[in-house]
Amino acid sequence: MAYIDYYKILGVDKNATQDDIKKAYRKQARKHHPDLNPGDKEAEKKFKELNEANEVLSNPENRSKYDKYGEHWKHGEEYEKAQQQQQRQYQQQSYNGGYSGADFGEGEDFSDFFQNMFGGAGGGFGKSSRGRASGKFKGQDITAELNLNLRDAATTHPQTFEINGKKVRITIPAGVYDGQQIKLKGHGNPGINGGPNGDLYITFNIPADPDFERIGDDLKTKVNIDLYTAVLGGEVKVHTLNGSVNLKVKPETQTGMTVRLKGKGFPVYKKEGEHGDLFVTYEVKLPTNLTEKQKELFEQLKNS
Repeated sequence: MAYIDYYKILGVDKNATQDDIKKAYRKQARKHHPDLNPGDKEAEKKFKELNEANEVLSNPENRSKYDKYGEHWKHGEEYEKAQQQQQRQYQQQSYNGGYSGADFGEGEDFSDFFQNMFGGAGGGFGKSSRGRASGKFKGQDITAELNLNLRDAATTHPQTFEINGKKVRITIPAGVYDGQQIKLKGHGNPGINGGPNGDLYITFNIPADPDFERIGDDLKTKVNIDLYTAVLGGEVKVHTLNGSVNLKVKPETQTGMTVRLKGKGFPVYKKEGEHGDLFVTYEVKLPTNLTEKQKELFEQLKNS
């Protein structure tokens, strides 16, 4: 994974407090929110980067790993073990005058061995001169994709799926987002020579929903109102993720006008009870098949 400077994205330094990070995220998110920059691909990209940076830095545990391991923060423990193994190999080389732990082919140097070991591919596994195993290596990591619809992603629920012939049961927290990845430690391929199992990385795929557009923790939807309600005011039923609500329409409402329903948006990931907002855009539908009398009334309005 390429290194991304999350502090730079949010515009804060590495000594920023959690409150500083929260304020910086909210300020930047409002500035680059797609609702305020319709059709602006750069703003949309920036908004996604801000959400990713906030996901890491607003979580003290993730932030600590990121500060310590940088680009390897998701695999920090494995990365550190690999570094320790590298140091032991260097020390062994100095003591024996050569490598006793692995056989290197022509053109292969230690960095190649280190890369194979860290990648968990098993290719850096060799034999000593006595034919003994070179050491314990972590098994290969596995990646998988899990498809969820928007409504499933909005609820905490258990789900069972199959990987390499084994059934895996997980509880999916409400608020997961499209492209988010989680790690299940030890659910990857078996370790080599008694080493630990690899890990399973699951990426969530959440396709577009026909009724709602998700932007961060907010949702957008459209509702049709007739001409008479738009002109005179009234009520309209609006569907949310948790049922329907009656929304009051102000007189002289124009098509394209948007109102916000606070707390009716998407659940905030791992923050129980917190939700984004729902933005409702009105679309005024003009009447059709008018009677002669109705046409006369419109003529009178036109000429009044």
